[in-house]
Amino acid sequence: MQKPVIILGIDPGTLLMGYSVIEAYKNSFSIKTIDVLKLSSKKDHYQRLQMIHQKIMELVEEFSPNEFAIEAPFFGKNVQSMLKLGRAQGVAIAAAMTKNIPVTEYSPRKIKQSITGNGNADKEQVWKMLQRITALPDKPKHYDATDALAVAICHYFGTKNLSEKKSTGTKKSSGWEKFIQQNPERILKMR
Repeated sequence: MQKPVIILGIDPGTLLMGYSVIEAYKNSFSIKTIDVLKLSSKKDHYQRLQMIHQKIMELVEEFSPNEFAIEAPFFGKNVQSMLKLGRAQGVAIAAAMTKNIPVTEYSPRKIKQSITGNGNADKEQVWKMLQRITALPDKPKHYDATDALAVAICHYFGTKNLSEKKSTGTKKSSGWEKFIQQNPERILKMR
């Protein structure tokens, strides 16, 4: 029996941090947990960062993930919000790294594209597609939780495709010339 990959997906935030853990096999996955960490706005920013770190460490302890996927912050107009979000993301990444868990970041557009096929999808569209993929029963109270699930599933799809390419020996190339050099047997010669 193949060993599962446990993926911890994080949607970082300074007031709500979404998290999800999935157990993935080559052709399927199951949801182990999906929820949000609510951070009080009355708490000091550094106390909230400490709570994020503590929650990540608890999830690592409970589920022993061997992959960590996180949504990269998008660039907004409010510099202070971006700084705080970047710190929250950094604390989450540092927590995973202290346990030697490989970290992968995904842009919001890449995550939406992976789940819905549309990089401009809204949160409702992402949730509806996740509901189809996973049979999630109800609309979430906070989309941050389903966003974290989307991050984990995006990572699963990406690593699944990567492992399939490795097992089939497909070579990745960065242009037609390189592809032709790496795959001369696939060129048809005209006479």
